[in-house]
Amino acid sequence: QVHLVESGGGSVQAGGSLRLSCAASADTYTRTCLGWFRQAPGKEREGVAAIYTGDGITYYDDSVKGRFAVSQDNAKNTVYLQMNSLKPEDTAMYYCAAEVEAYCSASRWRNDDEYYHWGQGTQVTVSS
Repeated sequence: QVHLVESGGGSVQAGGSLRLSCAASADTYTRTCLGWFRQAPGKEREGVAAIYTGDGITYYDDSVKGRFAVSQDNAKNTVYLQMNSLKPEDTAMYYCAAEVEAYCSASRWRNDDEYYHWGQGTQVTVSS
């Protein structure tokens, strides 16, 4: 059973936008800390943003504040990452991850070892 499936990646010029989706199974989605991570070649995987699906509270890395936004659609069991004003530095494989029935917290959401379920990733490429 696949718990998380990312989609929406692609290639875009700097300044453009993409909207990533993370479709989750119900048992993965409900009352879950859903994190977005990215990993570029030669760099460590880093937390981008997160949302607690139980109340919609969101968290963002400073590098994407004001440009990226996480949202949720409970009817679709889907979390979105809207990425605006994209920069070449945003180029990476983007993953969603879920810690089921767990609150996000400001001190823990960006730690990838806190998440049990991971999607397959979707590539985002931003050209200059």
